[in-house]
Amino acid sequence: MILFNITVNVSHAAEKEWLKYMKEIHIPEIMASGLPIETKLLRLLTEIDNEGATYTNQFTFRTMEDFLAYQTHFQADLQDKHHQKFNGHYVSFRTLLEEA
Repeated sequence: MILFNITVNVSHAAEKEWLKYMKEIHIPEIMASGLPIETKLLRLLTEIDNEGATYTNQFTFRTMEDFLAYQTHFQADLQDKHHQKFNGHYVSFRTLLEEA
């Protein structure tokens, strides 16, 4: 199993709109690709005061090939839509993990 983890710190001013967008639009669009088999959206509870809230969005893929297909055919467009909507209100980083 491959776990694609996206950690996002979103400004408090945009948090409610961002969370709604993630749950109603962005995550469903990613899942509609048919490549991830599971997703979780989690809020960090041990937050330091950094003028925002931190979330992690985890997508599980069966194989590296499935993840690479997602990355090749879907990721750039979906990231672009997210960035256009929330530019200046978030910072993020991505990690790719493999089940041991």
